[in-house]
Amino acid sequence: MNSFKYWQRTILLIVVVTIFAATSSLAQTPSTGCIVRITLLQVNDVYQFTPVDRGAVGGLGRVATLRKQIIKESPNTLFLLSGDTISPSVESNTYKGAQMIDAWNAVGLDFSVFGNHEFDFGPEVLLSRIKESHFTWLGANVVDRKSGKTFANTPPFVLREFQGVKLGIFGIVLPGTISTSKPGPDIDFLNSCETAKKTVAEMRSAGAQVIVALTHLSMSEDKALARCVQGIDVIIGGHEHTLLQSLSERTPIFKMTSDAREMAQIDIYVNRSSGKMESIDWQVIPVNSKIEMDSQFVSQMSKYDSLMKELDVLVGRTDVALNAKSEAGRTEETNVGDFIADSFRSATGADVAIMNGGSIRADNVLPTGDLTRRDVLSILPFNNPIVKIEVTGTVLRAALEHGVSQSGGESTQPGRFPQVSGMRFAFDGKRPVGSRIREVTIGAAPLDDKKLYSVALSTFVAGGGDGYEMFKSARVLTLPGDKLIDSELLSKAIASRASIAPGVDGRIKRLDLTTASDGQSPCDVTPKDKK
Repeated sequence: MNSFKYWQRTILLIVVVTIFAATSSLAQTPSTGCIVRITLLQVNDVYQFTPVDRGAVGGLGRVATLRKQIIKESPNTLFLLSGDTISPSVESNTYKGAQMIDAWNAVGLDFSVFGNHEFDFGPEVLLSRIKESHFTWLGANVVDRKSGKTFANTPPFVLREFQGVKLGIFGIVLPGTISTSKPGPDIDFLNSCETAKKTVAEMRSAGAQVIVALTHLSMSEDKALARCVQGIDVIIGGHEHTLLQSLSERTPIFKMTSDAREMAQIDIYVNRSSGKMESIDWQVIPVNSKIEMDSQFVSQMSKYDSLMKELDVLVGRTDVALNAKSEAGRTEETNVGDFIADSFRSATGADVAIMNGGSIRADNVLPTGDLTRRDVLSILPFNNPIVKIEVTGTVLRAALEHGVSQSGGESTQPGRFPQVSGMRFAFDGKRPVGSRIREVTIGAAPLDDKKLYSVALSTFVAGGGDGYEMFKSARVLTLPGDKLIDSELLSKAIASRASIAPGVDGRIKRLDLTTASDGQSPCDVTPKDKK
C-alpha cells in the first residue's frame, strides 16, 4: 500500500474514533425531532485552477464535477475555501489572481475566508478581486484602521437557513499577515480569540444554532481558538498545506493539503427541535484523473489556454527528484533550497546567500526528467528581485537566529526558515529563542561578528519581509539598473548545464533531533502539534 495512503487512512481512523468518543454523550440521547443534514465541502490553499503534479491530481474542473454530484445527493450543501488563492502562482504573475476568481465563480464557491496571500498584491488589487467574486469573502478580524469596519465592508459573519436550522459562518485570518504579506498601512488584523468571542456572541443573538469557523490559521492557533471560544461546532481551516484533522475542546478541526489534491466532505446532523448538532460524518475525497473535468468549467476557462501553452516551454532537465515540498523547505535543508541559494550567490558574487524557505511554493517533489517554465515558476512564483547587501557578522547571526526562531514547536512550517549558500550553520530548536544558533562558518572560517559580509537575498527579505527587520538598514551593493529576478536566475542556472543533479551537503544541521540539550529529557519539551 502507498505509504501516504496508509498514514492518511490511519489518521482518519484515529480522528473518527476520537470525535465519536467526544460526541458519544450526545449520541446516547435518543433523537426527538427531525434531523437536518447539512453538507460542507472544503478545500484550502488553492493557487492553480489546472491539475497539478503533472496532471495527476487536483484541478478545479474536477472539483466542479464532484460538487455537482454531491449536491444531487445532499441539497443542503455549502462549498467553502479556507483561504489563500489569489497568490502565489505562475498565472497570478500575469493576472494578479483574476483567473482564480473566474475559476471559483465557475465552480460555484459559496464562501471564502481571506488567506495571508490574498494581500500579496496590496489592498487595491484585493478590492478588485472581491468585486469580481460571485461568492462572499469573510474575515471578522480584518479591519480598516480608519473606519474601524471590516475590510471592504465584508460581513463579519453570515447566516444560512436549511429546513429551519440556522447555520452561521465567520472567518478568522492569521494576525501575522500584517508582516508576511502586503496589506498596507490602513489594514489591521485583530486578535483572533477576542474577535471570535465577540462575533460568536453576535451570531447567537442573530439566531445561529450551529457555528462554523472558517479559518486561515496554524493548527496550534486553531486549537487555541477552540479553547478560547465556547460554542464553535466545527473549524474548517487551512494554511499548513498538510492533511490535518484534530479535536480541541470537543471541536473538530479539518484541513486539506493544497491545490485541491483532495476535497473534504463534512456532513453535520442537527436536531431541528433543539438546534443542536447531534453528530458529524466526514470523508476525504481524492481529486484525481479518474474524475472528469466539468465541461462548463472548461468552456468558461478556455480564455487562459494561450498562457498555459507558453508555460510548457522547455528550460532544462534534472537527473534527480527536486524536493520543493513546502513543509521541507520550511523546516530543513533541501536540494532545491541549496540549488536556488547557490544560484543567487553565483549571480551576484556575494559571500553568502540567504532565502526564506516560504518563498519555495511548488509544494511538490518534481520527478526526474524535463523541467518547463511552469516548473520553474511554480517553485519561485513571486518574481522577487535579488539584491546584494552588506552587513556585519552580528547582523547575519541575528538573521539566522530569526530564521530558526519558530523551529522549536512555536509554529508549524515557518516561512522564515533560512535556506543558505556560502555558509554552514547548526542550531538547537530546544534552546530559548535568540540562542539557538550554535555554530556558523563562512567558507572555512567561523563567522566573525565584526567582519563585513556581502549577502544575496530577495528584496522581500531585504525589506524586512517574514520579520527579517535586521536587514532593512543594510547598505545595498547592487546597482539600481541591475535586473536580477529570482525565477530568471533559477532558469539560467538550470539551462547552463545539460542536466542538474543537486543534493544536500549538510550546510544546515539541527542538533536537537537526535539529542536532548542542556540535560533536558525529551519529556521536558512541549510537544508539537501532530501532523
